[in-house]
Amino acid sequence: MFNELHFHDAPSGARLAYHHLPAEGMPRAIIVICHGLAEHSRRYGDFASALSAAGLHVYAHDHRGHGETTAPDAPIGRYATSEGAAKVVADVRAMRDFAVSRHPGLPVILFGHSMGGLISLNAVTDHPDAFQAVSIWNSNFNPGIAGRIAQLVLKLERIYKGSDVPSLILPLATFGAWGKAIPNHRTAFDWLSHDAAEVDAYIADPLCGFDASVSLWQDLFTLTFRGTSDRQLARLHKSTPVYLVGGGEDPATNKGREIRWLATRLSGSGMRNVTTRIYDTMRHETLNEVGREAPIADFLAWCEHVLADLKRAPAATSLARPSPLGRLAETE
Repeated sequence: MFNELHFHDAPSGARLAYHHLPAEGMPRAIIVICHGLAEHSRRYGDFASALSAAGLHVYAHDHRGHGETTAPDAPIGRYATSEGAAKVVADVRAMRDFAVSRHPGLPVILFGHSMGGLISLNAVTDHPDAFQAVSIWNSNFNPGIAGRIAQLVLKLERIYKGSDVPSLILPLATFGAWGKAIPNHRTAFDWLSHDAAEVDAYIADPLCGFDASVSLWQDLFTLTFRGTSDRQLARLHKSTPVYLVGGGEDPATNKGREIRWLATRLSGSGMRNVTTRIYDTMRHETLNEVGREAPIADFLAWCEHVLADLKRAPAATSLARPSPLGRLAETE
C-alpha cells in the first residue's frame, strides 16, 4: 500500500505528486506507473505492494490535471493551456530520471493503464534508451474514423466554447457509451470492473470520475494517433520487450480487440518481443477486477523473463541522460 505522498518538481513546471514503495530485499528494477484518465496514482497501492515484494522499486505519480499534482497551467481536468501532450510525456521522463538518480544502475520498466498506456507508448518512443521495457494495459490506440470525427467535434467545441471547459460530447461517446454496454448494469461505471466494491470506491472517490476539458481530450487523441505512427514506432529498439494486457469484456477496447490490433501494429513495425494477454472475463480495470491475482502474477512472471534477459545482455540497461522538455513531432 501507499502510505506517504511525496512531491517532485519537474522541468515542465509541474509539481508532481507521487508515491514510492521501495523494493523488498535486493532491488532488481524500477517500475514507473502511469495511471488512467480521471483517476490517480494512489489507486495502484495494492499492485505496488506485489511489485515491491518481488524486488522492484515502484514510483507512481499523478499526471497533470489529476490527483494531487499541481501546475500553473493544469487545474483538474486539463494537462496544460498548450502542448499538453508533450508536457505530460515530459513529466513521465522526469519521474523516470528522478527514480534513476535514487537507484542508479537499475533497469526501468514503464507501466501504463488506459490513458497511462497512451502516455507510456509516447514516452518510450520519444525516449527509447530511457526505458528497458514497457507494459500497456487496456489502451485503445485504434479509434479509427470515430476518433477522427471526435477530433473534429472537439475542434468545434473549442472554437465555440473554449479549451478549458468540459466537453459535452466526448463523455457521452466514451464513458457513457461504455456504461450502457454492460448488460443489467448497477451503476454507470460497471464497465470498470465486476467487483462492486471497487466500482463503488471509484464513484465515492472525489479525485475520480471528473469531467475532462476539451483540451485534455484533444491531447489524448494526439497521444493516441501519434503513439503508433510510423515515425514514432521507427524510433523504438526492435528488441524492447512489450507486454500488452486487455479484458475480453472491456468496452473501452472493443472487448480486447484493440489490444490485439496494437500487438499486430507493433509486430508489423518490426518489434520482436511483444507478448499479449487477453483475460476473457475481465472489464477495463484489470488490476481492480475479480481474479486480479492472476494478471498480476502473469505480469510478475513477464518481469522475471525481462530481467533475466537483461542480465544476460547488461548493455541493454544503459541509462540515458536526462533530456529537457521538447515539442512533440507532428503525427504522420
